Amino acid sequence: MKNNSITALLGIRYPIIQAGMVWASGWRLASAVSKAGGLGLIGAGSMYPEIVREHIQKYKQATSMPFGVNVPLLYPDIDKIIDIIVAEKVPIVFTAAGNPNLWTKHLKSNGCIVVHVVSSVKFALKAQEAGVDAIVAEGFEAGGHNGREETTTMTLLPLVKKAIKLPLIAAGGIGSGPAMLAAMALGADGVQVGSRFVATPEASSHSAFKKAVLEAQQDSTELTLKELTPVRLLKNPFYDKIKALYAQGTSADELSQLLGRGRAKKGMFEGDLIEGELEIGQVAAQIDRILPAAEIVNEFIATYNEALERLKKLD
Repeated sequence: MKNNSITALLGIRYPIIQAGMVWASGWRLASAVSKAGGLGLIGAGSMYPEIVREHIQKYKQATSMPFGVNVPLLYPDIDKIIDIIVAEKVPIVFTAAGNPNLWTKHLKSNGCIVVHVVSSVKFALKAQEAGVDAIVAEGFEAGGHNGREETTTMTLLPLVKKAIKLPLIAAGGIGSGPAMLAAMALGADGVQVGSRFVATPEASSHSAFKKAVLEAQQDSTELTLKELTPVRLLKNPFYDKIKALYAQGTSADELSQLLGRGRAKKGMFEGDLIEGELEIGQVAAQIDRILPAAEIVNEFIATYNEALERLKKLD
């Protein structure tokens, strides 16, 4: 992985980024991934501004390795989060779910490297025009909030690679070293990994949710709520209520009323597997063990190299 544009840009050993997942990506997970040679991200999407500050400061106490903060641009207190990121001199910011023109110049003028997450070529071009330093192309296999296009990672990557001139990170369905190799063969310079890092001791998500991830099968998740904000959910009784409303020809207002507030916290952080929203990617079906984050990084690199050597023998 010499001469890799992502490792050079972010100052890391391996081109593996731990996604800034809500209710999972606190300072413990981020610091564990960064210590192992990847890039850990603190997920600001499920944190009040002062909690973000606390996690940044605890990360700095744990390690001096590079790290970043993932910021959904539709966050209600986005200006406060940005102020904290600047004040705490966060070196890297991953933005998502919003217009990159809003904050990219401000963040870069304050010394931040900015990476933006997209689900289409259209938004990749807009992010490039906004001046971001790299782009994450996320296929609809990914967990959590997702694009409406339902474009798979293997289809999206070559399209975005052809359209942009920036370093490219693949996301969605990346749960192993061989998957990382496949993404890089399609043009990615690195990968962003979410769901696999949920099943770690360091992830702040509830143990009941982690257990549910281990039990997931091929058909256990579905992208839904496209009338609101598309999200991939692990099927549970709350998901069944959503499905029942769709069968009745529901409206977006009715879906919004059912969703209410705090569903993701209830499910992923508090462990309510009945009424909670359980966000996870399709790759959950491949996860059968809870492993320390460092072991996952090491396993990625080892199996990436094994797959690469296996392919070389096919010549």
